[in-house]
Amino acid sequence: MTPEEIAKLPYRPCVGVMLINREGGVFVGQRRDRFTEAWQMPQGGVDKGEEARDAALRELWEETGVTADLVEVIAETADWLPYDLPHDIVPQIWKGRYRGQKQKWFLMRFLGNDDQVDIATEHPEFSTWRWQPADQLVEAIVPFKREVYARVLDEFAGLIR
Repeated sequence: MTPEEIAKLPYRPCVGVMLINREGGVFVGQRRDRFTEAWQMPQGGVDKGEEARDAALRELWEETGVTADLVEVIAETADWLPYDLPHDIVPQIWKGRYRGQKQKWFLMRFLGNDDQVDIATEHPEFSTWRWQPADQLVEAIVPFKREVYARVLDEFAGLIR
């Protein structure tokens, strides 16, 4: 696909979850489908007719096994935050239908214990996970998502311990 063709594509509606523990650590998972380190917070598409908050709770459960009763939803971003995929992978992801994603992010506090996190889900996304210090979050993320992660951190900064 040419850069001009990619620029005409829409963004895929998506949600993201910044899950924090009692100490202010941020949940990140190592993606299973990448050959290099690719850490990220839970995220995923919004189904047709689904509210963003409901999608965020569903994605959190699908990717981490953490159920809605184990979290407190603290905040959401004021706007949808877009990011573009690198041009060379646009044709490979989502059948080349999207240039990237526009994401609504939710800050959630984890009320459970670490043994209630289970990434061995029906369709596992992560090979391992950890609590990442918030001030080290952006540098651990794949480069093309770093600007969005920085914006999410800025918006939630006063609410993360």
